[in-house]
Amino acid sequence: MTAASYTASGIAYDRAGPTGGVPVVLIHAGVADRRMWDRVWPSLTARHDVVRLDLRGFGESARRPSGELSPVEDVLETLDELGIEHCHLIGASFGAGVATEVALTQAGVVSSLLLVTPGGSLIPEVTPTLEAFIDAEDAALEADDLDAAVEANLATWVDGPHRDSSVVDPRVRELVGVMQRRAFESTADWDDVDEVDLDPPALERLGEITVPTLVLVGGLDLDAILAAADRVVTGIADARRVDWPDTAHMPTMERSEDFVILVTDWLTDVSE
Repeated sequence: MTAASYTASGIAYDRAGPTGGVPVVLIHAGVADRRMWDRVWPSLTARHDVVRLDLRGFGESARRPSGELSPVEDVLETLDELGIEHCHLIGASFGAGVATEVALTQAGVVSSLLLVTPGGSLIPEVTPTLEAFIDAEDAALEADDLDAAVEANLATWVDGPHRDSSVVDPRVRELVGVMQRRAFESTADWDDVDEVDLDPPALERLGEITVPTLVLVGGLDLDAILAAADRVVTGIADARRVDWPDTAHMPTMERSEDFVILVTDWLTDVSE
């Protein structure tokens, strides 16, 4: 990964590709940072003006917030500093929730949404499978067992509940493990940091979103994520869904070439 540029508030980002069109902005998953886009970055930037950033507390965006933690404000401030007035937002998992909240907070900046395995604020309920993961991660962190906490994330979000790690690309597992560990380490002393919640929450306001929206779902993902996808597609009038039955929560990393094709076709459709 190339050396990052930084906003005034310490958000790390990369920007590359031909200018002139509507930029594409990539927001990573909660188990990752901007490195999750490494495999698709060369192909996307060959055709589009693309920005990928590390949300605060992830990757190289390690500076503590001066007040409450607000991923939405960090994204909007980054766009403002880069002079981006309109963009296509692509968010994965937790980043899909952030992208949706950006669209609800400042609608005029978003030209389209591509929400990959929507999570974060888009999850309608904590299912038993999701609760089991939360309990496992909490127990590992309480015991100061970072290895176990990372493995809980890999087993849940990379392998998924329906397959063994032996069938997963080890390079994907390794990179997600590195990214997740860094996030744990960067925020180890952030227990006193409060996070801003959208009020009313995003799930109650999906009908306000009027831009074209595409939802990508992995068939081997958690039931909570599949339920989130259902809510998004039902709640946003101009939304459609694509299912990849052979992937779990990180389809952009498991099927990177197919994801580039999906993005290219999507951007062509919404730009016509």
